[in-house]
Amino acid sequence: MLAALDREVWSPLHAVLPEPRPPYPPFFDARHQPVDHLVAEVDGRVAGYVRLVPPTRLASNAHVRQIQGFAVAEAARGRGAGRALLRGALEEARRRGARRVTLRVLGHNTPARRLYESEGFAVEGVLPGEFRVGGDYVDDVLMGRSV
Repeated sequence: MLAALDREVWSPLHAVLPEPRPPYPPFFDARHQPVDHLVAEVDGRVAGYVRLVPPTRLASNAHVRQIQGFAVAEAARGRGAGRALLRGALEEARRRGARRVTLRVLGHNTPARRLYESEGFAVEGVLPGEFRVGGDYVDDVLMGRSV
């Protein structure tokens, strides 16, 4: 179900990988388990998910969680599902003992950047032209906040 949502919302606005084509890889793997995901429902249907994981396996970095996946179904956009997922991720990070949450977002993804900023995330670094998406060089923006 989450894999299908990922394919449904794929866009060069946020994806650095090519558009998914069969055969599709498994959604869950050794680094991304079901327990790492929060899921939102709207009207009894899956509206989105956020994946929250440790950014590394290092003990010195164990106080940080990173959002490494975030998707909201088109039909659920503008209805608060994304904001609820983001707030849920921050709460879950706190519950798991994190002091910080970080994420990466493409520079041209203005809607996502606005959402993150409205929830207290700040730009902590920019990797200029880090990705080539749709023929254009796109910045990789590193954002974070305390929890």
